Amino acid sequence: MAENTETQAASPRERLSVTVDVVVFTILAGELKVLLVKRKYWPYAGMWAIPGGFVEIDEGLEEAAYRELCEETGVGGEGVYLEQLYTFGRPGRDPRMRVITVAYFALVSADKLHLPGGRLRAADDAADVGWFGAYAPPPLAFDHAEILSYAITRLRYKLEYTAVGFQLLPEQFTLRELQQAYEGVLGEKLDKGNFRSKLRKSRVVEPSAGYRETGGRPARLYRFRDDAVAEIKTRRLFP
Repeated sequence: MAENTETQAASPRERLSVTVDVVVFTILAGELKVLLVKRKYWPYAGMWAIPGGFVEIDEGLEEAAYRELCEETGVGGEGVYLEQLYTFGRPGRDPRMRVITVAYFALVSADKLHLPGGRLRAADDAADVGWFGAYAPPPLAFDHAEILSYAITRLRYKLEYTAVGFQLLPEQFTLRELQQAYEGVLGEKLDKGNFRSKLRKSRVVEPSAGYRETGGRPARLYRFRDDAVAEIKTRRLFP
């Protein structure tokens, strides 16, 4: 009888699974976008969700995150900044079994979205994949609305205190493009004069070679200084 009791007690633990979910952000037309996949199968068939999947027994968490990102969307590899976000493990968050997910957020600049065939690719177990406004996504499966909200908060915090924003921009950019990226992440308009004044004082960016044609006066190109990320970790930048 004791042996049978032990077997029953171990059963729930045997059904415990670990997944990774990856919140992918980019800036398109000055708006913060998040990458979502449409689920093909139960549970939540037909609903949009954050890309992710189960961790294999022989792989690390970050390795699984990169694999799922590439398999489900075609986005991955060089040019994708990946950072662990938080662990979500509320009982009942997945109707199939007890699932704990380690969430990541990834940043990729639009100029590095060079995908096979020129478009996103949905995996076999997904019905579709696409970019959506991060602040106005469609209804999301599981607890993914909570995960997305947490990821946006983390990104806003990092943008204000670090130079992580350079991950969302091409290597060279105009000051207008930089301001649009900050506005897209923060979800608010910034005063142009105040923004550029703080930018000069922070010394995060430096002039780069060349200009960009804008249809009017050519705009000077800039780039983030190589040591900018380490230097400004303790100084608030914006807003």
